[in-house]
Amino acid sequence: MIKVITIEREYGSGAANIASAIADRLGWKLWDREITAEIARRLKCKDEMVAEREERLDSMFYRLIKAFMRGSFEARIDTAGLEVLDAEHLAFLFEKVVNEIAEHGNCVIVGRGANWFLRHRDDAFHAFLYAPYEEKMRRTLAQGETEREATHLLESVDRERAAFIRKYYGKEWPDRSLYNLMINTKVGDEAVVTTLLSAVDVLNARRQATSQSFA
Repeated sequence: MIKVITIEREYGSGAANIASAIADRLGWKLWDREITAEIARRLKCKDEMVAEREERLDSMFYRLIKAFMRGSFEARIDTAGLEVLDAEHLAFLFEKVVNEIAEHGNCVIVGRGANWFLRHRDDAFHAFLYAPYEEKMRRTLAQGETEREATHLLESVDRERAAFIRKYYGKEWPDRSLYNLMINTKVGDEAVVTTLLSAVDVLNARRQATSQSFA
């Protein structure tokens, strides 16, 4: 039986609201910003510090600061703080936390490479949400972003996610072979939720029938 649903997404595709609706429908725990908060709790830092660096490579400025401080005797304490917040350490922490979450089951996990980390679990269902540029722009503007901000986000966020996945996991993003379902969210949130949950039901029923045939 499926006990974990991972939602990977293009920026602006509405994944946050859709994942929340799926979790509510199932009565499961949603892990989206909650993962950021959990990482921050473990690192004893603010959520914003993790959010600024997750699913993206270290900025050139950040890498230069680290390189400079590594050679500074006076800055050793501060360097330690930078080390645990760089992309490499966050990638390791995401894998650790995501696997711990999956062990508890009955959860919906958004992004953070969860579909890759949990690719060998038979109780996990992996979905990818995408949308045409115009639809992503509409959704992003509806969140209160200016057109200039929305354009920048749509052009940069997914590029950074792809670079992060390529560098730390050696995979192209999105890797279609990892997903049970890929769906265009232009059809509307309710249609996406219904379609995804129906696919989960079909997969559960097929597995149950298969197990009974061998009983």
